[in-house]
Amino acid sequence: MSTAQDAEGTAEGGTNEASAWGEVAPEAARRLLVAAVGAFAERGYHATTTRDIAGRAGMSPAALYIHYKTKEELLHRISRIGHDKALRILETAADGDGTAAERLADAVVTFVRWHAAHHTTARVVQYELDALGEEHRAEIVELRRRSDAAVRRIINDGVRSGEFDVPDVPGTTLAVLSLCIDVARWFNVEGRRTPDEVGALYADLVLRMVTAAP
Repeated sequence: MSTAQDAEGTAEGGTNEASAWGEVAPEAARRLLVAAVGAFAERGYHATTTRDIAGRAGMSPAALYIHYKTKEELLHRISRIGHDKALRILETAADGDGTAAERLADAVVTFVRWHAAHHTTARVVQYELDALGEEHRAEIVELRRRSDAAVRRIINDGVRSGEFDVPDVPGTTLAVLSLCIDVARWFNVEGRRTPDEVGALYADLVLRMVTAAP
Protein backbone atom coordinates (compact mmCIF):
# COMPACT_ATOMS: atom_id res chain seq x y z
CA MET A 1 0.00 0.00 0.00
CA SER A 2 1.40 3.42 -0.97
CA THR A 3 1.31 5.89 1.91
CA ALA A 4 2.16 9.53 2.43
CA GLN A 5 5.17 8.34 4.41
CA ASP A 6 6.43 6.61 1.25
CA ALA A 7 6.00 9.88 -0.64
CA GLU A 8 7.89 11.74 2.07
CA GLY A 9 10.79 9.31 1.81
CA THR A 10 10.92 9.67 -1.96
CA ALA A 11 10.83 13.44 -1.70
CA GLU A 12 13.43 13.80 1.00
CA GLY A 13 16.02 11.12 1.53
CA GLY A 14 17.08 12.60 4.86
CA THR A 15 16.05 14.72 7.81
CA ASN A 16 18.48 17.67 7.72
CA GLU A 17 17.71 20.95 5.98
CA ALA A 18 20.20 20.51 3.13
CA SER A 19 18.72 17.13 2.22
CA ALA A 20 15.46 18.84 1.23
CA TRP A 21 17.12 20.11 -1.95
CA GLY A 22 18.76 17.03 -3.44
CA GLU A 23 17.07 17.60 -6.80
CA VAL A 24 18.63 21.06 -7.24
CA ALA A 25 21.63 21.06 -9.57
CA PRO A 26 24.37 21.97 -10.13
CA GLU A 27 25.94 21.86 -6.68
CA ALA A 28 26.62 25.61 -6.67
CA ALA A 29 22.93 26.34 -7.28
CA ARG A 30 22.03 24.03 -4.41
CA ARG A 31 24.50 25.73 -2.06
CA LEU A 32 22.99 29.10 -2.89
CA LEU A 33 19.47 27.83 -2.35
CA VAL A 34 20.35 26.31 1.05
CA ALA A 35 22.07 29.56 2.00
CA ALA A 36 18.98 31.53 0.97
CA VAL A 37 16.75 29.35 3.12
CA GLY A 38 18.92 30.04 6.15
CA ALA A 39 19.08 33.77 5.47
CA PHE A 40 15.37 34.16 4.76
CA ALA A 41 14.46 32.18 7.90
CA GLU A 42 16.84 34.21 10.07
CA ARG A 43 16.39 37.72 8.68
CA GLY A 44 13.24 37.59 6.58
CA TYR A 45 13.08 37.89 2.81
CA HIS A 46 13.02 41.67 2.60
CA ALA A 47 15.94 42.18 5.04
CA THR A 48 18.14 39.67 3.22
CA THR A 49 20.44 40.84 0.42
CA THR A 50 21.93 38.81 -2.41
CA ARG A 51 25.31 39.57 -0.82
CA ASP A 52 24.11 37.91 2.42
CA ILE A 53 23.11 34.79 0.49
CA ALA A 54 26.31 34.58 -1.52
CA GLY A 55 28.38 35.08 1.62
CA ARG A 56 26.61 32.23 3.40
CA ALA A 57 27.30 30.00 0.39
CA GLY A 58 30.97 30.99 0.32
CA MET A 59 30.58 32.52 -3.10
CA SER A 60 30.82 35.97 -4.66
CA PRO A 61 27.64 38.02 -5.28
CA ALA A 62 28.32 37.80 -9.01
CA ALA A 63 28.27 33.99 -8.82
CA LEU A 64 24.68 34.07 -7.57
CA TYR A 65 23.42 35.68 -10.77
CA ILE A 66 24.82 32.83 -12.86
CA HIS A 67 22.19 30.55 -11.31
CA TYR A 68 19.40 32.92 -10.22
CA LYS A 69 18.45 36.15 -11.96
CA THR A 70 16.90 37.72 -8.87
CA LYS A 71 16.40 37.16 -5.16
CA GLU A 72 12.71 36.61 -5.89
CA GLU A 73 13.58 33.79 -8.30
CA LEU A 74 15.43 32.07 -5.45
CA LEU A 75 12.41 32.41 -3.17
CA HIS A 76 10.12 31.07 -5.88
CA ARG A 77 12.35 28.03 -6.40
CA ILE A 78 12.35 27.32 -2.66
CA SER A 79 8.59 27.80 -2.40
CA ARG A 80 7.79 25.70 -5.49
CA ILE A 81 9.87 22.72 -4.38
CA GLY A 82 8.47 22.86 -0.84
CA HIS A 83 4.86 23.12 -1.98
CA ASP A 84 5.33 20.32 -4.53
CA LYS A 85 6.55 18.06 -1.73
CA ALA A 86 3.67 19.04 0.54
CA LEU A 87 1.15 18.33 -2.22
CA ARG A 88 2.75 14.95 -2.97
CA ILE A 89 2.45 13.94 0.69
CA LEU A 90 -1.21 14.95 0.96
CA GLU A 91 -2.38 13.59 -2.40
CA THR A 92 -0.65 10.26 -1.74
CA ALA A 93 -2.54 9.97 1.54
CA ALA A 94 -5.83 10.97 -0.08
CA ASP A 95 -5.37 8.38 -2.86
CA GLY A 96 -4.22 5.60 -0.52
CA ASP A 97 -6.00 2.52 0.69
CA GLY A 98 -7.65 2.24 4.08
CA THR A 99 -10.41 4.03 5.89
CA ALA A 100 -10.78 7.79 5.91
CA ALA A 101 -9.44 7.83 9.47
CA GLU A 102 -6.36 5.87 8.45
CA ARG A 103 -5.71 8.11 5.46
CA LEU A 104 -6.20 11.30 7.47
CA ALA A 105 -3.83 10.04 10.16
CA ASP A 106 -1.27 9.14 7.48
CA ALA A 107 -1.56 12.62 5.96
CA VAL A 108 -1.20 14.41 9.29
CA VAL A 109 1.68 12.29 10.62
CA THR A 110 3.72 12.76 7.45
CA PHE A 111 2.86 16.41 6.86
CA VAL A 112 3.69 17.33 10.46
CA ARG A 113 6.88 15.29 10.44
CA TRP A 114 8.09 17.11 7.32
CA HIS A 115 7.37 20.50 8.87
CA ALA A 116 9.22 19.51 12.05
CA ALA A 117 12.22 17.77 10.49
CA HIS A 118 12.64 20.62 7.98
CA HIS A 119 11.32 23.44 10.14
CA THR A 120 13.72 26.09 8.82
CA THR A 121 12.86 25.30 5.21
CA ALA A 122 9.16 25.01 6.03
CA ARG A 123 9.06 28.45 7.67
CA VAL A 124 10.31 30.04 4.47
CA VAL A 125 8.05 27.92 2.27
CA GLN A 126 4.92 28.64 4.29
CA TYR A 127 5.39 32.19 5.57
CA GLU A 128 7.07 34.18 2.76
CA LEU A 129 4.26 33.79 0.23
CA ASP A 130 3.51 37.52 0.07
CA ALA A 131 7.09 38.31 -0.96
CA LEU A 132 6.60 36.53 -4.29
CA GLY A 133 5.76 38.38 -7.48
CA GLU A 134 2.17 38.25 -8.71
CA GLU A 135 2.68 35.43 -11.23
CA HIS A 136 4.72 33.24 -8.90
CA ARG A 137 2.34 33.89 -6.02
CA ALA A 138 -0.63 32.76 -8.12
CA GLU A 139 1.25 29.56 -9.00
CA ILE A 140 1.90 28.76 -5.32
CA VAL A 141 -1.67 29.63 -4.32
CA GLU A 142 -2.89 27.03 -6.82
CA LEU A 143 -0.65 24.39 -5.22
CA ARG A 144 -2.08 25.33 -1.84
CA ARG A 145 -5.59 25.01 -3.24
CA ARG A 146 -4.79 21.47 -4.40
CA SER A 147 -3.35 20.58 -0.98
CA ASP A 148 -6.54 21.84 0.64
CA ALA A 149 -8.59 19.76 -1.82
CA ALA A 150 -6.66 16.58 -0.94
CA VAL A 151 -7.37 16.94 2.78
CA ARG A 152 -10.95 18.01 2.14
CA ARG A 153 -11.47 14.88 0.04
CA ILE A 154 -10.39 12.63 2.91
CA ILE A 155 -12.67 14.42 5.36
CA ASN A 156 -15.61 14.27 2.96
CA ASP A 157 -15.01 10.52 2.55
CA GLY A 158 -15.14 10.14 6.32
CA VAL A 159 -18.36 12.13 6.57
CA ARG A 160 -19.99 9.97 3.88
CA SER A 161 -18.88 6.74 5.56
CA GLY A 162 -20.07 7.89 8.98
CA GLU A 163 -16.56 7.84 10.46
CA PHE A 164 -16.46 11.61 10.85
CA ASP A 165 -18.94 14.13 12.20
CA VAL A 166 -17.88 17.41 10.59
CA PRO A 167 -20.57 20.07 10.03
CA ASP A 168 -18.11 22.46 8.33
CA VAL A 169 -15.71 20.55 6.08
CA PRO A 170 -13.95 23.59 4.52
CA GLY A 171 -13.40 25.19 7.93
CA THR A 172 -12.17 21.94 9.44
CA THR A 173 -9.81 21.38 6.51
CA LEU A 174 -8.31 24.82 7.09
CA ALA A 175 -7.94 24.08 10.80
CA VAL A 176 -6.17 20.77 10.16
CA LEU A 177 -3.72 22.27 7.67
CA SER A 178 -3.04 25.30 9.87
CA LEU A 179 -2.34 23.06 12.86
CA CYS A 180 0.17 21.03 10.88
CA ILE A 181 1.91 23.99 9.22
CA ASP A 182 2.34 25.88 12.49
CA VAL A 183 4.71 23.17 13.72
CA ALA A 184 7.42 24.80 11.58
CA ARG A 185 7.10 27.98 13.62
CA TRP A 186 7.75 26.50 17.06
CA PHE A 187 9.55 23.17 16.58
CA ASN A 188 12.96 22.95 18.27
CA VAL A 189 15.33 20.06 17.60
CA GLU A 190 16.48 20.33 21.21
CA GLY A 191 12.94 20.01 22.51
CA ARG A 192 11.55 16.95 24.22
CA ARG A 193 9.60 15.59 21.22
CA THR A 194 10.95 14.20 17.96
CA PRO A 195 9.30 14.90 14.58
CA ASP A 196 7.79 11.39 14.70
CA GLU A 197 6.34 11.99 18.16
CA VAL A 198 4.85 15.35 17.18
CA GLY A 199 3.34 13.76 14.08
CA ALA A 200 1.72 10.99 16.12
CA LEU A 201 0.40 13.50 18.68
CA TYR A 202 -1.12 15.74 16.02
CA ALA A 203 -2.70 12.80 14.17
CA ASP A 204 -4.41 11.79 17.41
CA LEU A 205 -5.62 15.36 18.03
CA VAL A 206 -6.99 15.69 14.49
CA LEU A 207 -8.84 12.36 14.67
CA ARG A 208 -10.38 13.41 17.98
CA MET A 209 -11.47 16.63 16.27
CA VAL A 210 -13.34 14.91 13.44
CA THR A 211 -14.36 11.45 14.65
CA ALA A 212 -18.07 10.82 15.11
CA ALA A 213 -19.21 10.01 18.63
CA PRO A 214 -20.07 6.30 19.13
